[in-house]
Amino acid sequence: MVQTVTTNDTATTNDAVILLADAVVVLGGFPALAGVNLQVQPGELVALRGANGTGKSTLLRLCAGLAALSRGSAHVMNVDLATNRAAVRPYVGLLGHRNGLYADLTARENVQLTAQLIGAQRHDVDDALARLKIDSRVAATRATSLSAGQRRRTALASLVVRRARVWLLDEPHAGLDTAARVELDDILHEATQAGATVIYTTHEIDRTDGRVPRTVTLAGGVVATDDSSTHGVSR
Repeated sequence: MVQTVTTNDTATTNDAVILLADAVVVLGGFPALAGVNLQVQPGELVALRGANGTGKSTLLRLCAGLAALSRGSAHVMNVDLATNRAAVRPYVGLLGHRNGLYADLTARENVQLTAQLIGAQRHDVDDALARLKIDSRVAATRATSLSAGQRRRTALASLVVRRARVWLLDEPHAGLDTAARVELDDILHEATQAGATVIYTTHEIDRTDGRVPRTVTLAGGVVATDDSSTHGVSR
């Protein structure tokens, strides 16, 4: 069972990278998260599963400091999201449904912009583009002219070059062909082996079976099951 913690300052001493206790997020008068308890440790890879409307995207936005905590406790990288959620943003990389690309910039320019913001070098951009198999022709194409799969690859390359401590990905396999999905799985595993913590959402059951060590399922804005070969839990 996922441990429930108190909401006092001792929560920040926990080793967990993500620590949510009875976390509630209200959007438009509706509890998108209705009391989530969740701990994620450094280097974990977690698949967040559930039907549309169960709170998956809201949980990612909460952890990225983009959704306000209404009640309960939420800490990411020991940052208290109830009091200073903007402070967590340098640590996290969020990939949402819309990819976050600038339409008038080429694929390379989009990745370069991310690199410039964090002080990465040109070779880091080249490595990220190569890792996502973005060739010179695609790299020189404006984002508005890229296919859905190419835009997804470019957004992922921007995430790779960012080297965030916490990766938050909303349906990252969407728009990718089979080969690209396998490549993405490899990238996510490599990120965790390098010490990053990764959570990605999916509504595809076959995306999680046998592929990730931990699967958390949301239902009605709360954690319905937490199945982990590492933790040995199922609740």
